[in-house]
Amino acid sequence: AMTVRFITRRFIGDYDPTLEMIYRHMAVIDGEVVHFEILDTAGQEDSLQIEEKIKWGDGFAVVYSVTDRCSFDEVMRLCFLINHIHSSPKRSSGSEQPPVVIVGNKKDLQFDRMVSTEDGENLSKALKLPFYEIS
Repeated sequence: AMTVRFITRRFIGDYDPTLEMIYRHMAVIDGEVVHFEILDTAGQEDSLQIEEKIKWGDGFAVVYSVTDRCSFDEVMRLCFLINHIHSSPKRSSGSEQPPVVIVGNKKDLQFDRMVSTEDGENLSKALKLPFYEIS
């Protein structure tokens, strides 16, 4: 839903979070045309599938639900994998790390919240990554 909102500027209430999709999008950023290919994962991959998807990406939004503690607990592991895979000597693209941002989603669901804003901020500080909460 977050990816569709980014691309279309519309919120969709009904979607299947178990479907993996690649979205193609073009935007003008700072006067320059940028072409995006966004892989919206289903979040149910095994370790080998996750590694292949991390190799595919040039930038990452690691998203968790503030209403799901387990999804928050995965953030550190995913950020570690991104760092590890992209710093591997086998990668020919150089040693520069890809941009990574941590995103807490569903902040409007205050009564269902299981992860505090402070938890997200503390994790982002520990990992030295930008952090945002969104709805």
